[in-house]
Amino acid sequence: MVKKNLYINQNKYTFRDKHKSIFKSDKGLSKGIIKKISQEKNEPAWMLNVRLRAYAIFLKKQMPDWGVDLSKIDFDDLYYYIKPTVQAGASWDDVPKKIKNTFERLGVPQAERKFLAGVGAQYESEMIYHNLKDKWAKQGVVFEDMSTAAIKYPELVKKYFTKVVPMDDNKFSALNTAAWSGGSFIYIPKGVKVELPLQAYFRINTAGMGQFERTLIIADEDSEVHYIEGCTAPTYSRDSLHTAVVELVALPNSHIRYTTIQNWSQNVYNLVTKRAVAETGALVEWVDGNLGSKSTMKYPCVILKGEGAQADVLSIAFAGDGQYQDTGCKIIHLAPNTKSKVVSKSISKGNGRASYRGLVMIDKRAKNSQVKVECDALLLDEESRSDTYPVMKVDNDNVVVEHEASVSKINEEQLYYLQSRGLTQDEAVRLIITGYLDIFAKELPMEYAVELNRLIELEMEGNMG
Repeated sequence: MVKKNLYINQNKYTFRDKHKSIFKSDKGLSKGIIKKISQEKNEPAWMLNVRLRAYAIFLKKQMPDWGVDLSKIDFDDLYYYIKPTVQAGASWDDVPKKIKNTFERLGVPQAERKFLAGVGAQYESEMIYHNLKDKWAKQGVVFEDMSTAAIKYPELVKKYFTKVVPMDDNKFSALNTAAWSGGSFIYIPKGVKVELPLQAYFRINTAGMGQFERTLIIADEDSEVHYIEGCTAPTYSRDSLHTAVVELVALPNSHIRYTTIQNWSQNVYNLVTKRAVAETGALVEWVDGNLGSKSTMKYPCVILKGEGAQADVLSIAFAGDGQYQDTGCKIIHLAPNTKSKVVSKSISKGNGRASYRGLVMIDKRAKNSQVKVECDALLLDEESRSDTYPVMKVDNDNVVVEHEASVSKINEEQLYYLQSRGLTQDEAVRLIITGYLDIFAKELPMEYAVELNRLIELEMEGNMG
């Protein structure tokens, strides 16, 4: 076995700041705290009613008894709402200095200036900055935080909120619907194609916190949008909980691409429900990177509801020491001539464990549909582990379904060859990893591909073989 010491400075991601919030709820979740959250947001009464119904469901729903061990989550030992500032800023100059410094260190303002159509930045429970460039605002594009959208666009929010991911879908979707705060609301009008990505960045700074952002994206007919989210948190001795819900609505012939690069610290449970509905001729793409957290359970889903709809899911998961990445996807074909492609890649190191958990369902109405699933796992040593749990339910004979899976280790001959060409052992391993993930990096904007390589190097820090 080859030993490596791949040292990368992690301070860019794991630092803490000393900003003090203007409001912090007591620990635990109750009707009183939910009402306080709603009051702080000045929400309409219908949203408070939704929250309270969801809270009742959360109390009754059982914890998942499969996948990641969630038995150590103490719901009564979490802060459910932390308000960092009075209101979101439309300019970085309006953001409190200490919070602004945090996002400056993460490179968010620079990214906005260079290559983004708009940016939202969430700190703790609230968006502290939101901005959309004039070019897109003039075309009717809406890019707001969810709290603002519930007030400014109530009919649109009412129409789609909880319709893609019902509050009773699972225990954590119920929890999010009861305690949600922050997240993005996007509406793209008919025929509008937003040529540059919109981005949101989520930051947990407090120990023992629950972050429950809610994102809703609606792409009207013949429109197009690319949304990118990034996530980080400092490391504490106490666990935190990130439970997001994402709902995508792709109306006829629209195109939504949703890209996630998550680098949570290893004291964060990352339990996320993400789902899309694709109408006739629509295309939904999930590009999903999971490189941090203590444990992750995330399975982006696309419901191909309209004829000719398509889904493309590309994901990577890196499970380092003490991590369990339980990821995958769900594709549900309900209409004829629909297509889906899933490519999942994982890397496991130390005692890390990566699992692919996938579901493909083809309804009896979905004739002439096509499905292709590829699962590849790379083990970096003898202690790491990879599992695959594919489920395929096919109720139509006139379809094409493919599934393939592979597990491999770093090849000693490849290492020897690269070293014989002048590379060090560290450089050779990094090159092999980069090549393995090349299909994923190619789908990212250039700046994000560079950042992905940095994050991979962070995860590879320390001894590996």
